Amino acid sequence: MKKYAFGADIGGTTVKLGLFTTEGELLEKWEIPTRTGAEFDILKDVAASCREMMGQKALSEEDFAGIGIGVPGPVRADGSVDVCVNLGWGRKQVRDEIEAALGMPAAVGNDANVAALGEMWQGGGKGYENVVMVTLGTGVGGGIIVDGKVISGAHGCGGEIGHMTINTHETETCNCGKKGCLEQYASATGIVRMAKKALAESDEDTVLRKVDTLTAKDVMDAARFGDAFALRLLEDFARRLARGLSFISCVTDPDIFVIGGGVSKAGEIITEAVERHFQNFVFSGQKQTKFGLATLGNDAGIYGCAKLIIETA
Repeated sequence: MKKYAFGADIGGTTVKLGLFTTEGELLEKWEIPTRTGAEFDILKDVAASCREMMGQKALSEEDFAGIGIGVPGPVRADGSVDVCVNLGWGRKQVRDEIEAALGMPAAVGNDANVAALGEMWQGGGKGYENVVMVTLGTGVGGGIIVDGKVISGAHGCGGEIGHMTINTHETETCNCGKKGCLEQYASATGIVRMAKKALAESDEDTVLRKVDTLTAKDVMDAARFGDAFALRLLEDFARRLARGLSFISCVTDPDIFVIGGGVSKAGEIITEAVERHFQNFVFSGQKQTKFGLATLGNDAGIYGCAKLIIETA
């Protein structure tokens, strides 16, 4: 086995890069700006930055299993994408282009899926091969791993758990164009939406009325300190998320759900509430499913990218 691998997680603002041993040790991490526009080529920027690191470490292509790339969009089995809006990409052969630019094998995955792979490998899901990563941020993202392999699906849309319909009576529209998506209730944006709605429909005393610009963190902090109004919001959030996760459990039967993203910084108050409600939605065979917090933070993507190519090589 080759000794090293690169991981490159391409985001709309920066590209996070990591140099790893194939045993899973992160040796170096750094960032470069994501330069978009007709005059720039992100993949060539990635290749140039990796070559610079190879020069610093006196390494050659022969030392590497290759590079794993994470991109913000669905990825087809041949390593191509049809569109990555945040990067200004239409149809693009990502794998072929980075291999040509860097001179080593490459593997490409959706950014949420590779983050899940990273958490399975060296993070909150370490020790398990059946893992569902749930990312609670501005939206709700996910990555599904079965028997150690990412489930990306026929169209690269596997793991888009935020857009499962959990409320057929919803009247407001999700960003995806549907109504009643999990993302409308369990994301940071959704938590604030539900909180503002509840505040408007009630005159109950709560510390949240004193907050000028309400955030999901404010709701979770108030719940942690025993605010009754916020605690009910927490329970509603947890119930809806648990219901969605019970659907996934019926299909994939994971060992563990790993919860990450900005909302997860609230900690065990979330995992405990979600697990409690989850027990009410699943049958006996699934009640042993575990819940945990992601531990790799913003590095999950580069870990997962490295693991993706190590598995492929």
